[in-house]
Amino acid sequence: MNMEVKSTAFQEGAMIPKLYTCDDKDISPPLSWSGLPAGVKSIALIMDDPDAPVGTWVHWVLFNIPPDTTGLAENMPRTASLPNGAKHGNNSWSNLGYGGPCPPGGTHRYYFKVYALDVVLALSTGVTKAQLLKAMEGHILAEGQLMGRYTRK
Repeated sequence: MNMEVKSTAFQEGAMIPKLYTCDDKDISPPLSWSGLPAGVKSIALIMDDPDAPVGTWVHWVLFNIPPDTTGLAENMPRTASLPNGAKHGNNSWSNLGYGGPCPPGGTHRYYFKVYALDVVLALSTGVTKAQLLKAMEGHILAEGQLMGRYTRK
């Protein structure tokens, strides 16, 4: 089943505004999603860049987002846990929370992937994308994504 993922900051396939990158404030963009099926117990988000020269670079890992959540506000805190109980994993910089686009050269694609899960994950903050994906196996009810691009000037 597919979910729709959107942002008021940029459209699918469009350029991500500089505000959300390492060239400016490096804050997370606002995101919203719809189309969650019945039985969702939690939501997870992974943002990554498959165009990084060292292999896919992970920019954001967030999980155990409550099932009644329909999006994330701009500039989410980079704390281990959010007030709603969601937990941050580590990005490729080994930091918790969002790390914005910062390509070393060229135009890169950034995928914001949202997963509706039939379980609340028994994971601690600081997990990696690989650990999160392993824990989600067999529990994904629906997913959707939004892709934005960025080129450093």
